[in-house]
Amino acid sequence: MPESDPYAAPPPADAPDPVALLATLVGFDTVSDRSNLPLIDWAEAYCRRHGAAVERVPDETGRKAALLVSLGPFETRPGYVLSGHSDVVPVVGQPWSSDPFVLREEGGRLYGRGTSDMKGFLAVCLALLPEMAAADLATPLHLAISYDEEVGCLGVRPLIARMLERGPKPLGCFVGEPTGMEVVVGHKGKAAARLTFRGRASHSALAPQGVNAVEYAARFIEHVRLSAEALARDGARDPLYDVPHTTGLSSVVQGGAALNIVPDSCSVSFEYRAIGADDAGALAASAIAYATDTLVPLMRAVDPACGVAIEPLIDYPGLDTDPDAPVVTLAKRLAGRNGHAKVSYGTEGGLFDRLGGVPAVVLGPGSIARAHRADEYVTRAELDACAGFVRRLIAACRD
Repeated sequence: MPESDPYAAPPPADAPDPVALLATLVGFDTVSDRSNLPLIDWAEAYCRRHGAAVERVPDETGRKAALLVSLGPFETRPGYVLSGHSDVVPVVGQPWSSDPFVLREEGGRLYGRGTSDMKGFLAVCLALLPEMAAADLATPLHLAISYDEEVGCLGVRPLIARMLERGPKPLGCFVGEPTGMEVVVGHKGKAAARLTFRGRASHSALAPQGVNAVEYAARFIEHVRLSAEALARDGARDPLYDVPHTTGLSSVVQGGAALNIVPDSCSVSFEYRAIGADDAGALAASAIAYATDTLVPLMRAVDPACGVAIEPLIDYPGLDTDPDAPVVTLAKRLAGRNGHAKVSYGTEGGLFDRLGGVPAVVLGPGSIARAHRADEYVTRAELDACAGFVRRLIAACRD
């Protein structure tokens, strides 16, 4: 932004420090298999203290919750959502240089689990909450803090439903995943499942009397591979993606007990990641249909007790926001960007669009290349750039 930009000026002297708030957020161990309630308790108290309307959206177990934080006339007017997830990926087995749940600063880099993905964004939004509250907003602002994004974008779904029940549909959503503040208008959708083939064991010397679950799983794997090759060769293209076509693969296979036993069980985990022209869910369903309609009858011809068990793993839609949509134009203006991009990793943006009809843009501080790795970090400069974006959004919502 130009040097004369008034929203690039230093924050008020009494403004909360984003780095201090980031240290607090990193200190909560919110790996997805654990409760996020300590973080939610703290964030709810903080937001209420600064004058926001806050609603907790718990999960069915009572161990996790999302927060919907609102400022301005949210009950009567549509506004904008700043969206971030509270959960992080595990650190087990990673060679961290220091405690991943204690923020460490070195050379302008802020190290800790979730600093890029995506507690840095949340820290900036929380630091600017008092400025939102003081701004006399004509267009409301919402901060949506979800859970279980890292295991399938689960926690944002009930949050979106509650948001739509409570007030007017928002004008747009900014998902703060780490893009280096680049404006991202699309990401691939994903569908994944685990199939467990149930065969019949026998001595390998009597192999025809058995039903080899590993071999039937291999035929399924080959089906997925051939479909992926067809998509790569003949499928739709979107040049904004680093991999410009839909992909499919089998990634985890487990089966067999001993060399001389025809295996009676084998599981295969597989996935499709689809560009906007394709449907990952439909591709996965087609692969599963091959297993149930073609392979299972062959297995049951030998033994009717054979079959396949299907366990859905992940299913979230892609995002494909029109580059000329008002929310994209606004994002570019606030970020000082002219271009836009698409990414292959998933975000909650597709769900805001699919479930809520809320057009979404993905942009936030940090880099996805640092996420999920040891010594994950975000820089002070990246947090400052994000703060400039949010301050310009606050100013735009005063008008």
